Amino acid sequence: MIATLSETSSPLASLRRLQSHLRSSPSGRALLRARPTLTTSTLDLAALAALPQGTLGHAYAAWLARNRVSPDTRDPVRYIAHDEELAYVMRRYRESHDLYHVVLGFGVSLPAELVVKWFEAANFGLPVAVLSGLVGPLRMEAGERKRLWRAYGPWALRAGARAQCLIGVHWEREWETPLDELRARWGVERPPVGFKAWRDEGRRLEALRRAADEGV
Repeated sequence: MIATLSETSSPLASLRRLQSHLRSSPSGRALLRARPTLTTSTLDLAALAALPQGTLGHAYAAWLARNRVSPDTRDPVRYIAHDEELAYVMRRYRESHDLYHVVLGFGVSLPAELVVKWFEAANFGLPVAVLSGLVGPLRMEAGERKRLWRAYGPWALRAGARAQCLIGVHWEREWETPLDELRARWGVERPPVGFKAWRDEGRRLEALRRAADEGV
């Protein structure tokens, strides 16, 4: 349903803006010519895992294994058949989503996904990211929702707006690049607090709340 929404809710102007961004750089033009895909049939995950720690490839392979995620879980693009290049832009955005998690340093929980969507909304301007970022928090408890926004909301919007548009990253050429170097080159600002620390603080607050309730 999210995949369908991402296609049917994205006006041509939004996709053409990303298309123009790709056409404006050598790496983007190379992507549009070759149209590489990120799937288990095109990726050697064992080779990526064997790369030195700190590289993009190693971090990506470790993230997939740790979160039990497969690159093959992305639905094919079905509703942009009128323009093959625009369909590829949407596919590239969709298949690169896990790499945005890696670059930003977030896992796959609902709070982590929302933070990445806030970043994407500012970086790509696609309606699906905006809608997900607005509606997703409603599934969270009010206190946790406020705590998440205070910790990451302003940063995610600012960092997404300031960074270069990540649709143009030719990931396949960057596997051996140190992750910190890639972030610096593309202007990706690190979050103000690590997500594990944020999650652990939430668990501590929840334990205190339960203890207080039991003491009443």
